[in-house]
Amino acid sequence: MPKIIFEKSKCVGCGSCTALCSKYWELGEDGKIHLKNSNANLENGNEELEIEELDCNQDAADACAGQCIKIEK
Repeated sequence: MPKIIFEKSKCVGCGSCTALCSKYWELGEDGKIHLKNSNANLENGNEELEIEELDCNQDAADACAGQCIKIEK
């Protein structure tokens, strides 16, 4: 099962992920990008989410200006 790992601390807030994949990505009230329905990894501050299929997340990762969206397959 693929897993998305979002390194929020590296995010530059360009919003390309929300434009390409709004099903999974949103701009939070704090003005930062957020991976919807994710779990916080308390050790490193990353947001993580296991998904059945990649859907549009590979496009979001490829377009990420901060290179902070990682996909483990």
